[in-house]
Amino acid sequence: MTGERLFDGALIRATLFNPGQKTLFVSFRQRLAAPGQFDDPRPVRSITAAGMSHLHLQSRWNDWYINDETTALEAALRAHAAGYDDACAMGFSMGGYAAFRFAEALRLRRVIAVSPQYSIAPEHVPFDRRYRDCAGGFDADLGDLSTRGTDLQGVILADPFRPMDIRNAALISAAFPQVSLVRLAGGGHPATGVLREGGRFGKLQAQLTKKQVPAVRITMLHRRSRRQSPKYWRHLAAQAEKSGRRALAARALARAEALDAAPA
Repeated sequence: MTGERLFDGALIRATLFNPGQKTLFVSFRQRLAAPGQFDDPRPVRSITAAGMSHLHLQSRWNDWYINDETTALEAALRAHAAGYDDACAMGFSMGGYAAFRFAEALRLRRVIAVSPQYSIAPEHVPFDRRYRDCAGGFDADLGDLSTRGTDLQGVILADPFRPMDIRNAALISAAFPQVSLVRLAGGGHPATGVLREGGRFGKLQAQLTKKQVPAVRITMLHRRSRRQSPKYWRHLAAQAEKSGRRALAARALARAEALDAAPA
């Protein structure tokens, strides 16, 4: 399926697949270890097969989509989104931030945000120094989520053992009060590691096709995945070891090793 360029900037691109549908699904490229180039995006087949349009946004650099093209992009998104009856989005880390930043322009009704950042501006998140290398040109006012809250409904997925992710999630929830936090222990950053390992990522994505994103359903998907997840049991072993619960740590590690040894 060939995409058409909705926004073609030097810093940001937006590519549309399966245009002309009633519902828009939006995805965002997350932070990259080696930024500087645009990708050749592909549509999410399950989304387009369900009769939805898919819009993919990517920023050339790890700038959290806040740059000299942000305002022009926002205008283009607002004009395009006006043609849909419904819109939803999914984003990871930097992409999760972008989902909230452009929620109003995209007329988003539902979101699944995985380990999203509230901001990278030191004055907004003085407790979080993880992305200071990206914050040099970040316009704190243009990127401020506190003034951009909407009635957007959905979930933030975060690993409770990643304290910076939990603190960022709390700030986002304050700005978007109908978005709730779902804690996926052992998922890491992003918090969907156990779900992916369990082959349930597609089922997670499918929750956006419902009128409201069901937090309880996502929790159950995670619980089912973690039973057979070496990643989860190793995480549990590490946490138990830190707290001095060595018997539990030994059992959890043995479980992880048994799962690794089991035939595929």
